[in-house]
Amino acid sequence: MNVLPLPDEAADLALAGGKGASLARLARAGLPVPGGFHVTTGAYRDFVHAGGLHDEIMRAVSDTLPEQAAQRIAALFAGREMPQETAEEILAAYARLGDDVPVAVRSSATAEDLPDMSFAGQQDTYLNIRGDALLDAVRRCWASLWTARAIAYRTGNGVPHDEVALAVVVQELVPADAAGVLFTADPVTGARDRVVINASWGLGEAVVGGQVTPDTVVIGKAGGEVVDEHVGDKTVMTVRTPGGTHEEPVPEELRRRPVLDRAQAVRLARLGMEIEELYGTAMDVEWAVHDGTFSIVQARPITRLRQQVEEWNDSLTGDCLWTGANLGEAIPDVMTPCTWSLVQIFIREAMSTSTMPGFSLVGNIGGRFYMNLSIAFSIARAMGMGSRLGAIEQVFGKLPPGLDVPLLPTSRWQIVKSVLPLVFTLRRRVAANAAKMPGFLATAQRRCTTLRERAATATTTDELTTLWERELLPHFVEACQMLEAAGRQGGAALVMTRDRLRKLAGETDAEAMLTGANADGELASLGPIVGLGKLAKGEIDRETFARTYGHRGAHEFEVSLPRPGEDPEWIDAQLAAMTDPLHQADALLSHQRKAGEAAWERFERRHPGKAAKTREQVRRWNAIVRDREDTRSEVIRAFWALRAFVQRAGELTAHGDDLFFLSIQEILAVLRGDGTPLAQVAVRRATHERYAALPAYPTLIVGRFDPVRWAADPDRRGDIFDARGGSAPVSETVAGFPGAPGVVEGIARVIAGPEDGDRLAPGEILVTTLTNIGWTPMFPRAAAVVTDMGAPLSHASIVARELGIPAVVGTGNATMRLRDGDRIRVDGERGTVEVLTD
Repeated sequence: MNVLPLPDEAADLALAGGKGASLARLARAGLPVPGGFHVTTGAYRDFVHAGGLHDEIMRAVSDTLPEQAAQRIAALFAGREMPQETAEEILAAYARLGDDVPVAVRSSATAEDLPDMSFAGQQDTYLNIRGDALLDAVRRCWASLWTARAIAYRTGNGVPHDEVALAVVVQELVPADAAGVLFTADPVTGARDRVVINASWGLGEAVVGGQVTPDTVVIGKAGGEVVDEHVGDKTVMTVRTPGGTHEEPVPEELRRRPVLDRAQAVRLARLGMEIEELYGTAMDVEWAVHDGTFSIVQARPITRLRQQVEEWNDSLTGDCLWTGANLGEAIPDVMTPCTWSLVQIFIREAMSTSTMPGFSLVGNIGGRFYMNLSIAFSIARAMGMGSRLGAIEQVFGKLPPGLDVPLLPTSRWQIVKSVLPLVFTLRRRVAANAAKMPGFLATAQRRCTTLRERAATATTTDELTTLWERELLPHFVEACQMLEAAGRQGGAALVMTRDRLRKLAGETDAEAMLTGANADGELASLGPIVGLGKLAKGEIDRETFARTYGHRGAHEFEVSLPRPGEDPEWIDAQLAAMTDPLHQADALLSHQRKAGEAAWERFERRHPGKAAKTREQVRRWNAIVRDREDTRSEVIRAFWALRAFVQRAGELTAHGDDLFFLSIQEILAVLRGDGTPLAQVAVRRATHERYAALPAYPTLIVGRFDPVRWAADPDRRGDIFDARGGSAPVSETVAGFPGAPGVVEGIARVIAGPEDGDRLAPGEILVTTLTNIGWTPMFPRAAAVVTDMGAPLSHASIVARELGIPAVVGTGNATMRLRDGDRIRVDGERGTVEVLTD
């Protein structure tokens, strides 16, 4: 079977090659494909197996480089005549097309136009062929299976050479007025909601070959309308000649004239969408038009189409100052959509009145958590509290000198009118929840552990949904409200007490006197190292450690990632890294308690009349810190239960970890039987992977920020991005907040993440972008801590203070200026870092 009619059912991949099988499928579906026929792979095999030609081809491919093999094989083909029977069949099929009809002769390999490998352009095509020249064109197509490019491409893609064969498609040549290519998905962005058409005058070879800048027309699939259009300067066109084709200049009056009017473009796009529906995938279609009638001359799946992605970027909503400090330090990852939806609930309940109606307090920028400082600055200035703006730096870190903070585009009166009712609501809410806090904390661990276990063992989707609605969500909301109450109690006491004490006692004694948040009850931020110490001494077993402390970690907000309590290897690694697990943390805490007692004695000698009142203020300070830490710990324990809920939802619905790429509201819809949200999973996975592959973004962002473009900038900064330009230069010195006093010299160990914590040797200085509780087990090994992000109330400051480790936080540039292995001096009282030797 050497020749088949074009639409023949037998014209499959094996007989007609990829291009031929596709054209046969299009023709059978009634699409406008020019008439023609297939010269099958059987004809090719008859040719190459005659006289041992196949064996000579295989020897050439095996023995020489692709370029040399191609030359040898081309000479072998040129010296062989086509079998007479095959030649007669081809000429008879050609005669049935008409009298001396010009045809296109196209190679069609069996390893071609596949969903994952296109092999586009690997073999030859000959246009405007007539009469006896057809046989020579077919033979040259056969020979093009063995070009150097085709040999190398097959080798690179693991396609065995001895299994390939070539068919040839012979079709009537459309006397095209214009031609081009059509993509049923955007080949640049991967967007599936549009059709992209490239068009130029003449035959389509100039477009396919890239010799011309074509017109581009974009049609939206949903509305069937032109959404974008660009007319190219079409300088050359491919035209027919008596002996084939050649390129000639486009007439001047046509160069900038649109090839297709809008109605034609929409009609062609509909043809493309029909082809996409036939194949069930995005398609690359070659077309031609003559006298207003379109013809489809080739169609193949788009290979390696860029995965469509969403844009997660709240910086595009307006000109604001965004910060990744404070809460962003606890949420350092690119968040999955599930985590982001849960974080939004957390913010709504834990920071219910810290915003302005109509403006977002928090944002998702490239998948990362940011807070909108423009809101805080606008409210402070509208309420006449500009002098208290320094308190914002105590919480979120220092701003670069001279930074002009964008304010909200609204009037002072509107701000006051919106904020005052919220202030009174907040006071009532905090007072009510603060009264409930002791009772909540007394039972929270047991309740949450029970909820996690019940979520993990739910047997039906209805049972799991009911658990969420009646118990799990209410507990989560309550935990968030308790954290708000803990953080708001005492007003500005956390900032003001520390400032007053520093003025009275000096930096070093003030920090030592503030030590003690861990004395009247275990401070939650120290939980991991205290718990590991108990485990090492045999005071608790692994199960107790996991249940009590296993919810805290470097990625504790991200519900798609396991908790330390789920990972026995994490516990083993932390114990192995403790150089003196029986006494390390205890010794540091004991030493700092003694330092605190000595500082109090000096204070009482200097200020005997103020000692009692100051002790009460510090006791209150420590109680507030402890309440904040305890309630935050219970919020994170609730996140562990939320993770168990989503995991079980994935198991019961058989959608596994796909559900982490849906919001919690969408997950509930899936549990109730609505599978519609699942269509978004692939795009969101790709979006998450795209952002997660980028480096961590700057701590401060002003205005509209493009994470991908920023990451590609070799001069990018990790401290600040200002879309307005003119950012302050990176400081040559490294300085920040005094996090914890003391002066230490040692080797800097610059560490990107807690997973690399084993690189920190005892006595080295930890230098990193930020720390959260997942870094706590490293602190006892560190001689000092230096961070880019942070403030006096950040994790690094609190833990370093309790352990008596010098710390400088919020430098903005430590990881840019300090190199791994530098010998440095850290002055935690002055907040400076000095490089001693490189």
